[in-house]
Amino acid sequence: MTEPMAELHDRGRENFAGLVDGGKARLDALFATIPALGELAVGTVYGHLHERPALDARTREAVSLAAIVAAGMVGPPLSVHLRTGLAAGLSPAEICEVVVQTAAFAGFPRAVSAADQLNRLFEGHGLPIPPPLSPREVVLAYLAAPEGEVAGVLTEFPRTEAQATGPDRVLVSCFGDDGDVPGAVLHCVVDGADVTSVTVFQAR
Repeated sequence: MTEPMAELHDRGRENFAGLVDGGKARLDALFATIPALGELAVGTVYGHLHERPALDARTREAVSLAAIVAAGMVGPPLSVHLRTGLAAGLSPAEICEVVVQTAAFAGFPRAVSAADQLNRLFEGHGLPIPPPLSPREVVLAYLAAPEGEVAGVLTEFPRTEAQATGPDRVLVSCFGDDGDVPGAVLHCVVDGADVTSVTVFQAR
């Protein structure tokens, strides 16, 4: 059964408010002249799409940002989804990498326009310019010269797959040369350019 748009809109407002400080007031200001557009947009994006289970919130926000850059929308959509992307767990460096990736498919003029706007948005949010390395980059560098217990795990299970799960966390699945099931998983916490902790989960 299809949910009424008013119900989706209400839920979308709640979801958005959970991601962005003062979210409801921001939405009211953005759609003050055309509240019907707000009902449609917020209900669709944050009431319906936001809760679909096929993509996690980080991936969904990365896709949204790529589409926004590809469409050349460097006004409120980029500003809003920078906020919700950060709230969903994207790191600033990952957001920048989305722009780089989009440039190859949507063209450099649109990516450059987005970069120009992101300069102002990063400054307004107090984010470093340029941003520090993404957590995945930091962990991959760490794995190239591991120490202690982690070095032993990677000797036994040398093939790795690293997946960022938040702005400061990366999961690394470690496989044997011919295995399809990881023999160990590393939970890595990143602070800036450093891996500050690694928890090893190993099959017994």
